[in-house]
Amino acid sequence: MIGYRAFIKKNKTLIIVLSIVLVTAGILFFMGRPFFCKCGEIKFWTASMESAKGSQQLFDPYTFTHLIHGALFYLILRFLFPRSSFAKRIIIAVFIESAWEILENSPMIIEQYRAATISLDYYGDSILNSIGDIMAMIVAFIAVKRFPVWVSIIGVIAIELILLLLIRDNLTLNIIMLLYPVDAIKIWQGGG
Repeated sequence: MIGYRAFIKKNKTLIIVLSIVLVTAGILFFMGRPFFCKCGEIKFWTASMESAKGSQQLFDPYTFTHLIHGALFYLILRFLFPRSSFAKRIIIAVFIESAWEILENSPMIIEQYRAATISLDYYGDSILNSIGDIMAMIVAFIAVKRFPVWVSIIGVIAIELILLLLIRDNLTLNIIMLLYPVDAIKIWQGGG
């Protein structure tokens, strides 16, 4: 039987990652974020872009942008910290992703999304959705380690193009509209 100390030592990275996710969930709770959709439904996936259901379930179309986060974080952290262990790099990535989930659900960012994008009824993510987004980043971070860089680049481009075609939004447009809103993009996203 494995002892307490041996378990901690063997699973140190997992325990740190889970701790970061739990602290993030706690912070989001104290920020007033609902645990799950106020609509009363709890689903594994929703393709709905309705504000009442979008960004409220565990996974939604925007989850794919968090897969891109995972790929980019892996490549950037591998470049910046080539001598650091995979464990240290994934902890940094989870911390960054969790910090983004907290910032993304702050009144300042929610209002910016509402003002600059077609998401007029966006009121932030549920805690369940934020956890799903962090999980997606972790999955991609781990997966990218196993593939050549060119496969990751093609994957990121494919996700961006598919999201652009299916929901008229993607990570690139999200960043543009958050930092420097463009009226032509907003009109196009609205179907015009």
